[in-house]
Amino acid sequence: MFKYTTAIKKIRSLTKRKKVIQGGTSAGKTFGILPILIDKAARTPMLEISVVSESIPHLRRGAMKDFLKIMKLTNRYVDAHWNRSLLTYTFANGSYIEFFSADMDDKLRGARRNILYVNEANNVTFEAYLQLSIRTNKEIYIDFNPTQEFWAHTEVVPQEDADFLILNYQDNEALDENIVKEIESAKEKAKTSSYWENWWKVYGLGEIGSLQGAVFNNWKQIDKIPEEAKLIGIGLDFGYTNDPTAIVEVYNWNGQRIINELCYRSGMLNTDIAKILPSNVPIYADSSEPKSIEEIRRFGKTIRGVTKGKDSINYGIQVMQSQEYLVTSNSTNLIKELRGYIWDTDKSGTKLNKPIDYNNHGLDALRYHEMETIGLKNAQGKYYIY
Repeated sequence: MFKYTTAIKKIRSLTKRKKVIQGGTSAGKTFGILPILIDKAARTPMLEISVVSESIPHLRRGAMKDFLKIMKLTNRYVDAHWNRSLLTYTFANGSYIEFFSADMDDKLRGARRNILYVNEANNVTFEAYLQLSIRTNKEIYIDFNPTQEFWAHTEVVPQEDADFLILNYQDNEALDENIVKEIESAKEKAKTSSYWENWWKVYGLGEIGSLQGAVFNNWKQIDKIPEEAKLIGIGLDFGYTNDPTAIVEVYNWNGQRIINELCYRSGMLNTDIAKILPSNVPIYADSSEPKSIEEIRRFGKTIRGVTKGKDSINYGIQVMQSQEYLVTSNSTNLIKELRGYIWDTDKSGTKLNKPIDYNNHGLDALRYHEMETIGLKNAQGKYYIY
């Protein structure tokens, strides 16, 4: 059932050409903007609307997925109207909503439109936004998590034709109670370290923060896995009811390591996991789940648990920092983890010698693989993995 949230009401109240929507996690930004765009397209003939984000995989798992869900929840979806090749939905009145990525140069400098929606704009360059905005003649919607100040704050918000709105999770009445509890748990943690104080400020309250001290800077994105690349192994981090199961592929390509997110999903049974995992490829998993490892092994998978030990997290990080990684743009969850994985701090802001233990499932899976394949052994011949 579709819920008309406070977030939707607040976004509808914005009247200026440019609508900048800053919000915390699960604040209902995308689920607030898209219903408004859908209504406009359905009511106004021949309206041209573009939804843009950093990459096509990002759109497929985010705004596009939400768009199709809203269309179905509101009984508006007609399968024949959805062009899966062009990623465009055409309404009966000739209006359409198209989805494309900010790295598609022909689209940036191509056709004009009536309405533009830049989703998660802090991952889109100002130049890309500028090319899109000058080709948009009516409205522009911009949304993002305020991890730090960027061009939306400095270049757009100060303009006279721009509205600015801050949302947080309390504006989204459609949120599951468990997610609300998870978000609010950070409020108490905010009293213990500057990291959690900043996290609560950004993702809880929707205010501008500053996530500093990234653990990994040794990676960049690639569009796809080259045909010559060879799959050399898989890392697996088991999930639970709320935490996702993360499965990461590691490829060798001319001496470079390519990382691809194979699975990132919660609520998975071992039988589901086994169906996804390939055979005859070494799989490295968390040794704290021996029962799960054995069940998966019985499906004919070459899987082993990874030994844990003292200070193994930092040691695993050191091993990963010694490499250079190419991460497929399809690995949207892993990319988010890489961007948000930072060193923990105490209340005064002093950096501690440990990373924050949050939103690191894909990175844990990768670390299991890397420690077993390129890590060093201690005097007892054991790998230290956490």
